[in-house]
Amino acid sequence: MGRLTTHVLDTALGKPAASLRLTVWAINNEADIKTALKTVETNDDGRTDEPLLEGDELHRGTYEITFDVAAYFARSGAAISEPPFLDQIPVRFTVADPSGNFHVPLLVSPWSYSTYRGS
Repeated sequence: MGRLTTHVLDTALGKPAASLRLTVWAINNEADIKTALKTVETNDDGRTDEPLLEGDELHRGTYEITFDVAAYFARSGAAISEPPFLDQIPVRFTVADPSGNFHVPLLVSPWSYSTYRGS
């Protein structure tokens, strides 16, 4: 049974990004349509309490996780520009085998970010 998970780390403060809102989208590339599947907030460890998608929810196809980093950094007291340099970070990826595990970490500061396929 496959699953999709994430972990968000605030590299400016050197700690997990707690209470960061994110939305998981299914992408229909042929019709250029995005469908919101789930909106959640990260916990104190920068993770979600449950997988973002799991089992029958995860299909072969294109997905996007949109991380609402501007609101997170505004609440954290970080020194950010107005308007913020980074607002929402979309991470788009494909799932070829829905029985696999897909972990999409985000390392983020007010000025930069990186991501990768984790394990």
